[in-house]
Amino acid sequence: MVFILITTFFIALMGLAFHRTHLLSALLCLEAMMLTIFIGMAMWPNNLTPSMLMAPLIMLTLSACEAAMGLSLMIATARSH
Repeated sequence: MVFILITTFFIALMGLAFHRTHLLSALLCLEAMMLTIFIGMAMWPNNLTPSMLMAPLIMLTLSACEAAMGLSLMIATARSH
């Protein structure tokens, strides 16, 4: 399972490197990277202390904020051009 997560993360990272000029594709690649990290963090606390159980939810919240900011920047750019 760890191999699949690492592979998914690096595929999204390579997609981000190749689609830097297209904003929507770059945002989708960033979102794929964040979701891969979220899945990894959700599976990770099984072996750790209970204090790490909230980390995936906090990271998912930050990911949603990042997506909203990216889409609002894209809309603002589209309206100004």
